[in-house]
Amino acid sequence: MGANRNADVLRRIISYCDEISATIQRFGEDYSVFSRDSVYKNATALCVLQIGELTTRLTDDFKQTYTGIPWTQIKALRNVVAHNYGKIDDEILWETITSDIPKLKDYCSEVIKQLDILNN
Repeated sequence: MGANRNADVLRRIISYCDEISATIQRFGEDYSVFSRDSVYKNATALCVLQIGELTTRLTDDFKQTYTGIPWTQIKALRNVVAHNYGKIDDEILWETITSDIPKLKDYCSEVIKQLDILNN
């Protein structure tokens, strides 16, 4: 059950990564546009928040086994987005969505493949 639960959570994380990617495609991969557009920032920040929340649903064993991603830091960024009320650093959010999110998606996809192999 744990492996299926973790794989389900990873699939949901990937879906939020895809939403971030679609948002970047829609608005353009241009920091100057991002920094001036609250809709762009809010759309991506909400997905980052959801990803951080989802990391809390991964089992402790999973997070201790799959250490290629800093799960604790993802949760910490979620807390910043959720509780800093308009004080999110644009540059940090931009770096997160353009650099870290693609890496997270790739990592989650690889782990799902491994879990699928283990479960079959």
